[in-house]
Amino acid sequence: MAHLTRAAFDERADVDFSDRIDTIESAAADSNVDVRLSIHHNIAELEQEWRAFEAQADGTAFQTFDWLSAWQRHIGAREGVTPAIVIGRNRGQILFILPLALQPGILRRVVWLGTFLNNCNAPLLARNFSEIIKSAQFLPLWWQVVQILRSELRHDLIDLNKIPETVGTQANPLLTLQVSPHANDTYLTRLSGTWDEFYVAKRSSSWRKTDAKKRRRLVKFGEVEFATADEAGDIEQTLDALIDQKKSLYASLGVGDIFERPGYRDFFLDLASDPTCRDLVHVSSVKVGPTIVAASFGLTFHGNYDYVLAGYCGGELEACSPGAIHLQELMRYFLERGFKTFDFNIGDAPYKREWCDRELKLYDYVAPATAQGWLIAALARQARAFKRFIKRSPSIWPVVHRARSLIGKLRR
Repeated sequence: MAHLTRAAFDERADVDFSDRIDTIESAAADSNVDVRLSIHHNIAELEQEWRAFEAQADGTAFQTFDWLSAWQRHIGAREGVTPAIVIGRNRGQILFILPLALQPGILRRVVWLGTFLNNCNAPLLARNFSEIIKSAQFLPLWWQVVQILRSELRHDLIDLNKIPETVGTQANPLLTLQVSPHANDTYLTRLSGTWDEFYVAKRSSSWRKTDAKKRRRLVKFGEVEFATADEAGDIEQTLDALIDQKKSLYASLGVGDIFERPGYRDFFLDLASDPTCRDLVHVSSVKVGPTIVAASFGLTFHGNYDYVLAGYCGGELEACSPGAIHLQELMRYFLERGFKTFDFNIGDAPYKREWCDRELKLYDYVAPATAQGWLIAALARQARAFKRFIKRSPSIWPVVHRARSLIGKLRR
């Protein structure tokens, strides 16, 4: 890495480094690691390298080539987003892929590629990244990333959210920056043993009796079947049922419907229907007779299942908890196929705590790059701190949640 002179460093706009100049200069001077950076705006040109790297890298399904390239085709390009993918190489080998993007607007932001739909955002890291780049060495490397972004993008603000504390088995190097806790975390459970052993360990005797009672109720409406959608027609039918179920749920909660946005249905349908994505995407349902009463869209990557979208029907069947039955069938399905973890993803829903045995902390990073960005960065930090306070308050958040739901029902 090149040595950072004090004059060059003092030209920065990033306040994160203001009290660490000596540490950064020392680390940069002592490092003999040669990391070559490049920035790329055409994701399609990276396909071969990206696929080869993700197959053996630490990362999540939300940083795979298939997920992000489909997002850019259907959503990013429509919204004017420009990919800004930073790749670091050591001795010719990829050390990391940082999938960033420039979001247009009055204020030009550097964000994660696919940021809104990603349940967590992180770099793809070589398995030996933490052996090559020590914690103290990452700050000068990040400064070089910032410099190349500035020269290429002329942005006002770097705004990176939902950064997980770990990437695979490694500590996330981005946590060496001045991050702040995200409003929500993500929840996982380890899959082990037989399904019966796992189920008994996770559900008390009284819960198991209640589950059995609800299944018996559901059977009264018709034959109950858990099904994986593999054919194009089944995939589209299942996704459309899922989207309808999500629309009803969003309305009842008083939150925005993502499927009203252009390109969102096409994005999920394209991924699910693409034969090359069969190892990444899993679409399933629980049917009562011919009727889909619960459905899900999930991602599978490196032995982990991501529970991305899930829905269930209301009405008289809602008392039978078809969504909970579907969730149990999903966990059984992936446990029996050797998967190691089931990721419930972002959000503090009570049912997640019933099953999970690990809470993965998420963080945000905001840094201005221009005078205009300074004010927005300060406001963003304050707004997110307030949101985090509300959502993590056991006395305030339930009230806000009920009020929002009531407003949603009135609108319906």
